[in-house]
Amino acid sequence: MAQQNILVILLNFRTPDMTLQSAEAALRELEDLPGELLIIDNGSGDGSFDLIRAEAQARGWLDSNRVRVIASPVNGGFGAGMNIGLQTGLSTGCAPEFYYLLNSDAFVQGETIRTLRDFLMDHPGAGLAGSYVRGTDGTPHRTAFRFPSIAGEFEASARTGIFTRLLKPWVVAMEMPQVELQVDWTAGASLMIRHEVIAAAGGFDESFFLYFEETDLCHRAARAGWRTHYVPASEVAHIGSASTGMKDWQCTPTYWFDSRLHYFVKTHGRSYAAAATLARISGSLIYALRRLIQNKPQADPPHFLRDLSLHSLRALLAPQRTPSTETRPPSPLAKEQK
Repeated sequence: MAQQNILVILLNFRTPDMTLQSAEAALRELEDLPGELLIIDNGSGDGSFDLIRAEAQARGWLDSNRVRVIASPVNGGFGAGMNIGLQTGLSTGCAPEFYYLLNSDAFVQGETIRTLRDFLMDHPGAGLAGSYVRGTDGTPHRTAFRFPSIAGEFEASARTGIFTRLLKPWVVAMEMPQVELQVDWTAGASLMIRHEVIAAAGGFDESFFLYFEETDLCHRAARAGWRTHYVPASEVAHIGSASTGMKDWQCTPTYWFDSRLHYFVKTHGRSYAAAATLARISGSLIYALRRLIQNKPQADPPHFLRDLSLHSLRALLAPQRTPSTETRPPSPLAKEQK
């Protein structure tokens, strides 16, 4: 059997210290695995690239071809940054058998990379495999999901037990699986992908700046015949939202609304996207009523419902553009392994 190479792609955006910590944990695993680590500075513009490269040199990481540090001149978002890694490939110019995507604020535990690779090797129909993700304080993070839908949008915004029970098959965030499970999509914080999946489905759609990009990739992979799995035996510790500051949003950024709408329009069409937004608004109004009556806490950033409504009206009433292809045409991926 040919050597099963893994390319670990680690994307940095203004988190150089965490990126180095994440890289160090990944490199400990790679000592016994065939593969390389590619660190990409995603247009940070704050000196991150120079700092990471200098530290990598000081630690001796750059003395072999197993670690490279490169820079993107612009920050095109998560998907665009990861596409650079997918297109760069191994230092030999060949494509690896597996790509492992790792967040800069995620730290592999034990044999995470090996576990995910071995799972895909042992399950020929599985194309993507994601990890059990926990906070650095041990709190589990939900990373096993169903695809977004009209019913799922209503349930997520209503936050009411009776609707959650009635709409259980469409609840997006699944209960934490205790065993390996096929899912619709999983988080990109720790995600192993076969080269064949990228070859068949393409890389990330760079129209998504942040959020929904891995949802879309898993959806296109499923349409190409590849399954996505959640593998809890692989584990990463994750700080979460280190680059985006999502936990402290005072208002939802436009790129989140753009990504959400683009996913629904691309996947289901404009009418479905409009219905999904109406479902989200309806659920939010129900929860707002519960807040008034039952003194429930605020769950969304301030003015979320107003911003969602205005964004959707502007976007859905705008002249329809000519349908585009599934993804932005990628640069040629690295040559096939011979």
